[in-house]
Amino acid sequence: MTLIQGYLFRQIGRPVLAACAALAGIGILSQSLDQLEFIVERGQSVWVMVKLTLLALPQLLAVIIPIGLFVGALTALTRLQREQELTAVFASGVTRWQAIRPAVRLAVIAAVLTLFITTVAQPWAQRQARNETFAVRTDLAALLVEEGRFVQGPKGLTVYVQQIEQNGLLKNLFVYVQDGDKTTTWDAAEARFSRIDGQPYLTLLNGSWQRFSSRGVLEYLSFGRQDLPLAQYIDVNETVRYKASDLYLPQLFNPSPRDLERVGSAGQLAAEGHSRLSAPLYALTAMAMALAALMGGSFSRTGYGLRIAKAAAAFLIVRIIGYGVVAASAWNGWLNILQYLLPILATAIALRVLFRALKPRRRRRWPVLDRLKARFA
Repeated sequence: MTLIQGYLFRQIGRPVLAACAALAGIGILSQSLDQLEFIVERGQSVWVMVKLTLLALPQLLAVIIPIGLFVGALTALTRLQREQELTAVFASGVTRWQAIRPAVRLAVIAAVLTLFITTVAQPWAQRQARNETFAVRTDLAALLVEEGRFVQGPKGLTVYVQQIEQNGLLKNLFVYVQDGDKTTTWDAAEARFSRIDGQPYLTLLNGSWQRFSSRGVLEYLSFGRQDLPLAQYIDVNETVRYKASDLYLPQLFNPSPRDLERVGSAGQLAAEGHSRLSAPLYALTAMAMALAALMGGSFSRTGYGLRIAKAAAAFLIVRIIGYGVVAASAWNGWLNILQYLLPILATAIALRVLFRALKPRRRRRWPVLDRLKARFA
């Protein structure tokens, strides 16, 4: 890489990083707001919300990187064109291919990063997020406890807690269990959810329990510690249900019978796999369209707003069509080839515009008018 190419690489790379960071920040904010309601309803800690938000980042980056590359490249090239730096570069003897090589290298880096995200980081993060969400959804502490309210659980269980401390300690707990005609109540000054031999328990401290015997006599017992088993209130058959976005490429292209039964059909999984492999091509398309918008035509003193608008509209249309092809490929397997052909064709057209010969238009000749002009000249 020459000195000029290194300079162009830095000038284009910085706005691209800034655009990707800004879009990622917006995406993280949106995800955190979605997770906030979920966490508040389930009574989880802030760390759980942060963890779920960060685990959603790889899937966001797979969408953000091509857009950030397009926006950042347009911003950088517009500045270079406005300040006549590109004109100085070409005047120094640099060819068009040598001038765009830093941008192409940046696009290739973005494509490789996108490929790693879609094939490795995204499924890993999605599976971790799915497991975390499942743990929160099946957490008895979240399901049965809400400060200052009576919470009705499964199988006749009702729990009331006056105060929940930050360390998970429950203050002034009341438990009511109705099993048919039999009713039992517990109360405790303090309590905590725990596990004994892998089974969930509610450990009650300094409390008592009451119930009526079969003869209608009230039975009362005070205790210093009592472990109340909760396994009967858990659906042990419930497991994590993964989606197509949570599977790795081998699982998508060679699904097991269990995946076909619980995740989706073979066509849907194959479409998801081809979508992940073709996603990096849109990074090349984004850079090619950005270069074509600023360097694919003659110099304009009035600016390049119209070209940029056309390039942005073209990139948006190509990306929307790409998402439509992914959905259609789930039911028509032969359409999977279009997932690759669409960005490749769009890139080829943009490169054709970029490298076309800038010849002046030939004025259409009218022989009759030329003779008349010559006669009266």
